[in-house]
This record gives sequence, structure tokens and C-alpha cells, in this order.
Amino acid sequence: MDKKNALRAGALAAGTTLMMLLMSVPASALTRDDGDDPGTGLSVIDTLGLFVVAPLVLFGVIAGLVMVLDKSKAEHRVLAPKSKAKAASKA
Repeated sequence: MDKKNALRAGALAAGTTLMMLLMSVPASALTRDDGDDPGTGLSVIDTLGLFVVAPLVLFGVIAGLVMVLDKSKAEHRVLAPKSKAKAASKA
């Protein structure tokens, strides 16, 4: 019984993959469409700046603002509990 289910699942997965590949062929066509007006391509430095450096800088700015503008009180902060094993070994 398990072999039938596995065979059925494999056939379904293969059929779905095949249909997806057949339907995606027009998406990678090399012919130009009417009204298609692509701009100039990005250089490697432009690409790295746009997709790597800019998100890291944005993350840093947001994290910095959160830390600087943190108004929580010290007694409300959750601190890691001290280990009992360390205290026992010092005695």
C-alpha cells in the first residue's frame, strides 16, 4: 500500500513540475514585446550597493534608533539568571 502512495505522489510531483516548466517557457523568451523599453543594466558595484549595502545600512539605522530611543526601565528588563553551579564551585 505504501508503494502505491509513493508512486502516486511521485507521479503527481513529476506532472506538476513538467506543467510548470512548460508554462514558464514564454517567460524566458528572447523576443521583445511591443512597448518594451528596458533601461541600462546595473554594474556589479551598483548591484552590491543596492541589494547588500543599502539593506545593511537601513538595518543598522533602525537598530540604532531602537537602542538609542529605548525608554524601558532597568527593573523591567529580563536578565539571564545566574548559574547555581558556578556559585557552588566557588565556595
